[in-house]
Amino acid sequence: MIDRKKFASAEGLRRGGYILAEAESVRTGSGSDRVRDSSDDIRLILIATGSEVSLALEVREQLQKDGVPTRVVSMPCIELFEEQSQDYRDEVLPPAITARLSIEAGVRQGWDRWVGPKGDSIYLDRFGASAPGDLALKNLGFNLENVLKHARALL
Repeated sequence: MIDRKKFASAEGLRRGGYILAEAESVRTGSGSDRVRDSSDDIRLILIATGSEVSLALEVREQLQKDGVPTRVVSMPCIELFEEQSQDYRDEVLPPAITARLSIEAGVRQGWDRWVGPKGDSIYLDRFGASAPGDLALKNLGFNLENVLKHARALL
């Protein structure tokens, strides 16, 4: 479940992909820290589809604590996202931000276009793991530690 009071509404689903959680920057000033959303300060974009979104949000939370402004993009339908205007796609995935990581418990095919030549993907391109879903995914690299390792390597 996504807390829609904390994160973006589900309206973006209609466009195939949308900014679910904006990067936050901590600025110091007059003796106190304040947090602000700012697309100007993005250092990393995490892109996830369905079940991987909660993991992306967890990774974002840790990176934010470490001072890395991180945006999470929910992209449940690549085909719909491709149909959007270039301006909208660039708003969601700014071309200047090349540190991008897709998290997809499926094949990598198609993700290179969205992560770009300097990005990376965590994906699953094989079958045969037998375990409860959460345990299997964790052992296949869909866990906080592995995603953080890949994310930090992009910075």
